[in-house]
Amino acid sequence: MIVIAIIGILISIALPAYLDYVARAKNMECLNVAAGAKLSVSETAQDRGSLSLVTATNTGYSFSASSYCASIDIGASGVITATTSTANAPVTFTFRPRSIPGGLEWDCSVPNGTNLTLVPAECR
Repeated sequence: MIVIAIIGILISIALPAYLDYVARAKNMECLNVAAGAKLSVSETAQDRGSLSLVTATNTGYSFSASSYCASIDIGASGVITATTSTANAPVTFTFRPRSIPGGLEWDCSVPNGTNLTLVPAECR
């Protein structure tokens, strides 16, 4: 009886942590898919000479929805918006490029009020 109680306590602690981990892993797929868009923006900025000249049409990037990533859009100045397709609460990640000597640096953010347990560490 004591063993069953201990197992019940461990499950009640471990199950929510495991479910958060699974949600983060699914959302991470969308971040990994967005790496292709980052590469397209980087190459276009280098080719055109400025981030301000980067648009969705001149990058040549196209996206096909996956199991956990609903959309990836490239906006003005190379800003990338990636939206997950998780059923409970879709998360929107925004990647903003900044020019640094020799390349680009990416800042990742999520909207205020987003449950940070669903957000991979790269964007917290």
